[in-house]
Amino acid sequence: MKAVDEVSFVVERGEVFALLGPNGAGKTTTVEILEGHRKRDAGHVSVLGFDPATGGRAYREHIGIVLQEAGFEEEFSVFELVSLYAGFYPHPRDPGEVIEQTGLKDKRDTRVRTLSGGQRRRLDLALGLVGRPEVLFLDEPTTGFDPSARHHAWELIDGLRSSGTTILLTTHYMDEAQHLADRVAVLRAGRVIASGAPDTLIAAEHTSVLTFRLPEGTAAADLPPLTGHIEARGPAVTVETKQPARDMHELTGWALERGTDLTSLTLARPSLEDVYLDLVSEETS
Repeated sequence: MKAVDEVSFVVERGEVFALLGPNGAGKTTTVEILEGHRKRDAGHVSVLGFDPATGGRAYREHIGIVLQEAGFEEEFSVFELVSLYAGFYPHPRDPGEVIEQTGLKDKRDTRVRTLSGGQRRRLDLALGLVGRPEVLFLDEPTTGFDPSARHHAWELIDGLRSSGTTILLTTHYMDEAQHLADRVAVLRAGRVIASGAPDTLIAAEHTSVLTFRLPEGTAAADLPPLTGHIEARGPAVTVETKQPARDMHELTGWALERGTDLTSLTLARPSLEDVYLDLVSEETS
């Protein structure tokens, strides 16, 4: 049985690329091959010009890994552990700076064994960052975070991208992938079933919905030409469109010309989660 089958994608330098898929889709196998922790049976893999299977220490010096679950030296303090990991790399970042960046400044001298689950995830991030990686592998990086810590982590990841770090992200949070990823690949049963920028996938798979009420004395036939499908029930109008910005512009311009308002004008956009669920359910059925 093949865990992954003809999986192919390219991640550009300095982008956040998210691998998405249900449990058993092949995400972990794919990432472990890229990290150099699992041998592949066939195919070609290149990360920063290295074959992860043979790159050895020279390869590992260029990458950072944040595992979903990691074992720690429990009796070390946070600073001691981050400093220890810094010693494994030729050009590490300052441990104190990384500790502050990941929100652990107040826990600098705290023993690892006393940290909460969310604090341990922050420590995972610190250990992955201290080596100044060119490529950072993030496996469910915000699991166990409260909303505030989660958004802080998002800001941190955005900052890493801005500084040129390439990030391979796996997450079950579709809002996280939609917010962070420049591009995504959806895996199912070991194959890539869709890939592209989140907005591109959303536009290709789903329509947005405009709803409003017609001004008094007008009918649906009076509306300007729109790209979407118009359905009117009395004064209530629904427009299903794949070009919401264009149709919204046409409608508001039309209303301004008439000196009237479109009452209750709303735009409902689909999300990456909508697309993901449809893709996975299609493959399952």
